[in-house]
Amino acid sequence: MKIFFSVGEPSGDQHAAHLIHELRQRRPDLEFEGYGGPLMERAGCRLDFQLTDLAVMGIWRVIPLLWRFLSLARMAGRMFRESPPDAVVLVDFPGFNWWIARQAKAAGIPVFYYMPPQLWAWASWRVKKVRRFVDCVLSALPFERDWYAERGVTVDYVGHPFFDEVAQRILDGEFIESLGGGGRRVVGVLPGSRDHEVSRCFPVMLEIIEELTRRHANLRFAVACYKESHRAACGRMLAARATRLPVELFVGRTSEVIEAAECCLMVSGSVSLELLARETPAAVMYRTDRITYLIGRALVSCKFMSLPNLMAERAILPEYLIVGNPAAATNAITGIVDGWLADGTLLSLTRRELKRLKSDVVAPGATSRAATAILARMASAMDAPAPAHRSAA
Repeated sequence: MKIFFSVGEPSGDQHAAHLIHELRQRRPDLEFEGYGGPLMERAGCRLDFQLTDLAVMGIWRVIPLLWRFLSLARMAGRMFRESPPDAVVLVDFPGFNWWIARQAKAAGIPVFYYMPPQLWAWASWRVKKVRRFVDCVLSALPFERDWYAERGVTVDYVGHPFFDEVAQRILDGEFIESLGGGGRRVVGVLPGSRDHEVSRCFPVMLEIIEELTRRHANLRFAVACYKESHRAACGRMLAARATRLPVELFVGRTSEVIEAAECCLMVSGSVSLELLARETPAAVMYRTDRITYLIGRALVSCKFMSLPNLMAERAILPEYLIVGNPAAATNAITGIVDGWLADGTLLSLTRRELKRLKSDVVAPGATSRAATAILARMASAMDAPAPAHRSAA
């Protein structure tokens, strides 16, 4: 038996790798191939293409890659016709994965969507595509399950795998202790997992850091970079500033930075769930250009909300979408973090809100439940009569 994965985001690579490991534990005879990232490859998936290298956001970054995406979709279609897998598992990355789903359904292959697109937030009309091309959505969020079910989509609620990964992670206690050494107060900085997020948002973060350094003594800003190229880019931006700042750059230390920090500055992303799990307050930002923003507003009804805020249905983590001149958002975010650092009561209040939300929504076991759902539905599909177009393939 063989499962094809299509995964385009770095976070999805992590989730898919854990799912592949769980499936291999249960069914050693299973084979895995597809599009994804290095973590999936290490877990035992044969990569036909490292799709996570193409993880971009914004129409201007996608357009130059359209031909590559179309070529990959056609290649998947040929594989599905010539050597069809027993199931296709999609993880996030909807712009591309709709094409993969379409090719799979044309070949009569069951399609699972793990970590489905947040259509309820930005494009509810696209649920028609889900009904047409996806056999089962594996939902990460309770209200998401209800949203899909109310619209006629087959859905299994499995929970969010990020909480599994946080629970299993072993932290380096000595490193955490060293961050706060000498009586320093640690502020975490999470500049994003995509190249363009780092290049756009880290300069804004440096402005905030400079102002906070003027207002507070003994601060240490620990920057958790996703990869070495991001550390190099952040280092260049830091070195170009006239003011010397108490900033240190790390790779592979995101969990320790979040655990050690009193609070964080962060670019919006799935890492917000780790902040929730570790009860660490954060000010959230995302930056885009005005044209991309206007096109997005015209095409979709977008809600800029981090996952913890969506789960709570209120803004526990203050967040700012920066369009054009960042001055106003920079001042607002500086004020939020300054308030947390100056008043322990405010910081404790946010921590208590995160703790309450955590008790409601953080439940390990998502990866195991996802594997159970996939294997059970694959078994049912194999017992059912094959459709004529699959038999002819």
